[in-house]
Amino acid sequence: MKEELYAIGKIQKCFGVKGEFVVELMTPKAERFSQLEGVLIGHDDGGVRPDTIRIERMRPQGRGIVVKLEGIDDQSRAEELLGCYLYVTHEDRIALPSHTYFIHDILGLKVEDEEGAPIGTVVDVLRLPAHDVYVVKQGSREFWIPSVREIIRNVDLQKKVLQIHVIEGLLDPQ
Repeated sequence: MKEELYAIGKIQKCFGVKGEFVVELMTPKAERFSQLEGVLIGHDDGGVRPDTIRIERMRPQGRGIVVKLEGIDDQSRAEELLGCYLYVTHEDRIALPSHTYFIHDILGLKVEDEEGAPIGTVVDVLRLPAHDVYVVKQGSREFWIPSVREIIRNVDLQKKVLQIHVIEGLLDPQ
């Protein structure tokens, strides 16, 4: 069985000429990186390098962080990693606060209203400044469901069901 990996950042661009790069955070806190001994690097297609690479240093930069990985010592080596994701294993992932979920846990959930009537399936999660929005599809129809307490009633990961409170206009197609 292949080990489950969790993306915690995406390499966006090079930073200087000494092998550093800017990483878009996919984890709630930048300090997360300073607590790790290393990360795995790969593309979103599942191709991940088998060896863990040690984080030499990191520092905040705007809405992301600047990271220097061991063995990446110049701009050309850093450019080879543009667009790659930084992953951690199951044992290195962080515990989430109550009522928060990893995006990969939400994708694929069946969405239903409070009476159990089917609405669709979560196919994407939009990360917006105010809150996440779940993109739900039912056939050719698409709905955007805000991830807020007033709408989300229950998330059952075992049953793979997301129960929502339907308000006026919520299920108008996008």
